[in-house]
Amino acid sequence: MDTIVSRQRWLQLGLGLVAMMAISSPQYVWTLFTKPLMATTGATLAAIQVTFTIVIVLQTFFSPVQGYLIDRFSPKVMIALGAALSGLGWVLAARIDSLWGLYATYGLFCGLGTGIVYVGIVGLMVKWFPDRRGFAVGVVAAGYGMGALLTTFPITNMMAASGYRETLNTFGIVLGIVGVLAALGLRAPRPGEALPAPARNLSTCTHDTAPKEMLRTPLFWLMFVMMTMMSTGGLMVVAQFAYFARDFGVADAIVFGFAALPFALTFDRITNGLTRPFFGWVSDRIGREKTMAIAFAAEAVAIALMLVFRENAYAFALLSGVVFFAWGEIFSLFPSLLTDTFGTKHATTNYGFLYMAQGVGSLLGGPVAAMIYAAQGSWIPVFGIAIGLDLLTAALAWFVLRPMRREWLGLGGAPVAVGKPALA
Repeated sequence: MDTIVSRQRWLQLGLGLVAMMAISSPQYVWTLFTKPLMATTGATLAAIQVTFTIVIVLQTFFSPVQGYLIDRFSPKVMIALGAALSGLGWVLAARIDSLWGLYATYGLFCGLGTGIVYVGIVGLMVKWFPDRRGFAVGVVAAGYGMGALLTTFPITNMMAASGYRETLNTFGIVLGIVGVLAALGLRAPRPGEALPAPARNLSTCTHDTAPKEMLRTPLFWLMFVMMTMMSTGGLMVVAQFAYFARDFGVADAIVFGFAALPFALTFDRITNGLTRPFFGWVSDRIGREKTMAIAFAAEAVAIALMLVFRENAYAFALLSGVVFFAWGEIFSLFPSLLTDTFGTKHATTNYGFLYMAQGVGSLLGGPVAAMIYAAQGSWIPVFGIAIGLDLLTAALAWFVLRPMRREWLGLGGAPVAVGKPALA
């Protein structure tokens, strides 16, 4: 690959990272706005939190449509539109006084906007980096997971000084403009610009499987079930983290000079971001399925240890970071694996269908965990289910997914599904 092409794809990676960071705040700093929005609308916390659910549902369940539009039209235009919608959601939310107005602004615009940007950028990165898919997707996914670290304190300070309306308006404009400007430099690789050069341990194909064809394969549905289980198990812990920290009596304990809960939440956000490029990089070298088996099993062990040492504030805070480190890699491993298997031409739309698994997991992980706790009066069954899902998914990755993919790629006999791919 010549120097100009090499520079171009790293530029695309940098622009994708910036755009992802620009649309991370609507999800990750939402909690800062709940209290003032309750006061303005007169709604309960449960009613206000429906806004967050709308964001996640629109971001994930509409992703196949968003992916199709990006594949059908210009990625640059669609991603810029998504960034603008995300910023507009905040600007409009700053001007409403009703609960339904909040749903129709923050929920609707931020949900659709962030979904377009997220799916679009992941789809571009798997095309630009056939030889480093795991790493490249991990980098931009880390931007989404960690981008709010740059805005959390400025938003908190501005809210204290100027109120939440001015904060939403100002940051909506700034983040929207940053996202649009980054998107305007993005484009899909032209023929010959992204030469396939897969790592030694990767199994990839050159056959491009269309979404309709992909959805007829057992292999896709195995990936979907696995990502759903990992999302559900991880979010069972993630969504209830503050509640069981308080129940275990460690939330307000001092660790390293800080209260254990905010320290753990900050540490977890960092590890949840770092894991995405790290395990993506590892998977580029040793293979996706092997990396999945290692990471998913590691999360099960970390959750088990966190449960055992739940009354030790230091162990609890540090092990929570390990849990997040072993969970966040699903956002780099699964899109890379999907593109390795079904090709690049329809990568954005195809990932849109797989990304719906995260939406299913978000709906199951939080509410189901809360219901189990309410019924049992203990968090131990919740932890047990999360551990079980992690171990089951790790086993599926090695003992079921790996041989099925080898057969699909023609490495272990005749393919089991339609559209036998050629080997890269």
